[in-house]
Amino acid sequence: MFSTFPGSWPGAGLLLLRVACGALLTIQGACYLLHWSNFRLTAYWLALLAGTCGTLLLIGYLTRFAAFVAALGCGSGVFSWFPVPGLDLFAAKLPCLLVAVMATALICLGPGAFSIDSRLFGRRELIIPANPRA
Repeated sequence: MFSTFPGSWPGAGLLLLRVACGALLTIQGACYLLHWSNFRLTAYWLALLAGTCGTLLLIGYLTRFAAFVAALGCGSGVFSWFPVPGLDLFAAKLPCLLVAVMATALICLGPGAFSIDSRLFGRRELIIPANPRA
């Protein structure tokens, strides 16, 4: 069984995956926020959701939850008819599907050693005392 907080090169790879997915979601959320007045209120909530999930993935806090929400949102975005703003990175379905796949990989692999989750919930050293009756 492997750790969800690997260090060294695997941790750097997870950091790169988190940053790529988080940056795309944050930029998408900002694009929706800049142009949300032309659309319904659902676009505003999608913008907040994408921006929040992207920021959480960037810093590595609540990574699996944020990746789950991002995968769910982007995965459903592939099959939806939500209005698209002018600066939409996900106008094509393929980039949206790619972010959903990256977020699903983060759900499976965890945040890595270079994250806030690692500092809060990371590896612990368990000291088992000797049996006093032995």
